[in-house]
Amino acid sequence: MPDAPASATSRDRTQALLIVCVLAVASIFVALLGTAPGRVGATELLGDPRTPGDAAFIASHRGGGATAPENTLPAITAALAAGFDYVEVDVALTADRHPVLMHDATVDRTTDGHGAIASLTLDEVRALDAGSWFAPSYAGTPVPTFTEFLDVLAASTQRSLIELKGEWDAAAIAAVAAEVNARDLERRVALASFDARTLALAEAASEVIPRLLILKHVPDDVVRAAHEAGVRGILVDRKAVLARPAMVDDVHAAGVRIVVYTLNSDTQWTAMTDLGVDGIVTDEPADLLTWQRALAGDE
Repeated sequence: MPDAPASATSRDRTQALLIVCVLAVASIFVALLGTAPGRVGATELLGDPRTPGDAAFIASHRGGGATAPENTLPAITAALAAGFDYVEVDVALTADRHPVLMHDATVDRTTDGHGAIASLTLDEVRALDAGSWFAPSYAGTPVPTFTEFLDVLAASTQRSLIELKGEWDAAAIAAVAAEVNARDLERRVALASFDARTLALAEAASEVIPRLLILKHVPDDVVRAAHEAGVRGILVDRKAVLARPAMVDDVHAAGVRIVVYTLNSDTQWTAMTDLGVDGIVTDEPADLLTWQRALAGDE
């Protein structure tokens, strides 16, 4: 076969190289679409920013501790069945690094056991009675594992705010993220913590699962604190909001949502609703829902 002219050969090689480059870029783009779902935005997770007078979403505190033992499956199941927007739970690690639902650093208040949750193994925690203290009808109710909670949540259509209690390491948080992802719940839960390091580890474990920063004492530049933590919202004590009501508009302007804890009276609900907070964590979700409906003229 006769040799092709030099100019034609060069042109063919250039075209071939361009095709290879285009295909490579396209392959990377397709791979990214298939393996890197978009991050959950504040609106997807917590709704549009409220304005003064708008009804805030309701988060049932500690799984619904007003109707059943807090942070137990009966409480969580009841809250989900009632249709509240979010169920809020607390998750801590046992001595052998298993996540279980527990608010306090010790098991003394909500079980028949004694000692720090971090000093007890999973088997020891699971042997405790977490229901008798609330009512005799709940005798024998166990402390739920995190995976048990996720299974119940996955069977519903609702969302959850999950507070990570105590000290967490990268491996423990990665395990939590894996369980969330395995149930396709990464767009229905948010991991919350007072600790910026814990939130950073959560971000490293999953860029999709959103995070919330809990603030007892609000820094001067709360927007900067939220952005540095990479969170979609902040959970703030009611008194801090009353002391600095302008923070509600400040965080909204920055695309961040604000959730207030723990409000259990119509006086408190009125004050926060008048400021336009986005969410309210409460021990009385049924009463809050009734109050909101009455305020809207639905009842």
